[in-house]
Amino acid sequence: MFCVIYKSSRREQTYLYVEKKDDFSKVPTELMQSFGTPIMTMLLPLDGRKKLAHADLDKVKQALQEQGYYLQLPPPPENLLKAHLEAQKKA
Repeated sequence: MFCVIYKSSRREQTYLYVEKKDDFSKVPTELMQSFGTPIMTMLLPLDGRKKLAHADLDKVKQALQEQGYYLQLPPPPENLLKAHLEAQKKA
């Protein structure tokens, strides 16, 4: 199984995985509108891989098979105030 990964032109660290190059037919229109112009980043074979850098391999495969795409969102921002307060409690 192969997938093609596109980055969003509107949202940083947001990636869309699809099964075929330039085939967004299974991606909802609303998602494509908010995603912006897709910028191809890589073609990636999924078979034989043990993991992906920033996504769960099994979830990616399952989403591609069931809905035809996988959306990778950026990690939530770190709450620096919360981390600071917790560090102060420990000190």
